Amino acid sequence: MPRPRLSARQIVLGGLMGALLVVCKEVLAPVPGIEPVTPLVILYALELPALGPWAIAVFVTLQFLLYGFGLWSWGYLYIWLLLYLGARVLRRMDSALGWAVFAGAFGLCFGALFTPIYLVVQGPGGALAWWLAGIPADVAHCAANFGVMLLLYRPLRTLFARLSATL
Repeated sequence: MPRPRLSARQIVLGGLMGALLVVCKEVLAPVPGIEPVTPLVILYALELPALGPWAIAVFVTLQFLLYGFGLWSWGYLYIWLLLYLGARVLRRMDSALGWAVFAGAFGLCFGALFTPIYLVVQGPGGALAWWLAGIPADVAHCAANFGVMLLLYRPLRTLFARLSATL
């Protein structure tokens, strides 16, 4: 069965959603560990699932344009999609605390999700050293994701549900 095509409005909205990820990330970049990308990707997966992958593609492309291409880039090609897929698997959950725990766990695992790349490029010792050095940042990422999701889950989910209903 052929997959339904996205309308022009949906394509534009997907692009804007990706741009929102970049803007929010860059605005909060000076604050260690706080980035609203994780909560937004989760909410995109829950309320705007057809547009979520497009938003992620726009976000990743814009990150490459802003920061260039390095080892981290390979991780961005799959890490955000894994988050999206994880949220889709758990989509029936409607608990701010549950989603805060999920977002926090993702933040805690963020550095570990890059280790396959470093394992290939630098070997086991290099991958382990890289991951261990990043644990303080992952703990901050975990705490920030947990707090942001706990505070904003309900209002943002309501907002995105209303937006989804207009499509």
